Amino acid sequence: MDLKKDFGKRVKELRKKRNFSQEKFSELVDIGQNTLSYIETGKNFCTAETLEKILSTLDIEPNELFSFNHMESNENLLEAINSMLKNNPEKIREVYRIVRAIIN
Repeated sequence: MDLKKDFGKRVKELRKKRNFSQEKFSELVDIGQNTLSYIETGKNFCTAETLEKILSTLDIEPNELFSFNHMESNENLLEAINSMLKNNPEKIREVYRIVRAIIN
C-alpha cells in the first residue's frame, strides 16, 4: 500500500465525481493547481489545513476520503468474493441474481 498514491487517486476520483476540474477544485481548496496535481499523483501529501479544506469542499467525512478498498484490482476482488462464497451454491446463486439485477 502506498498511502500517498491511494490518497491522491481517491481525491481525484471524488473531485471528478462532483464534476470539479482541477482548476476549479484547487481554487476552492485554496491551493495551486500544480500542488493539487502533485497530491493526486501521489508525489506529495497535503497539509492538515488543506486536508480540512478538501473534506469541506467535497462535503465528506474523513473515513470516506481514506476508504481505498474499492480501488483493489479485479483479480483481488474476485478472490475475495470467492473466499466469502466458499463454493456455497446457494450463496453463489444469490450473488448471481444480484449482479444480474444490477447489470440489467
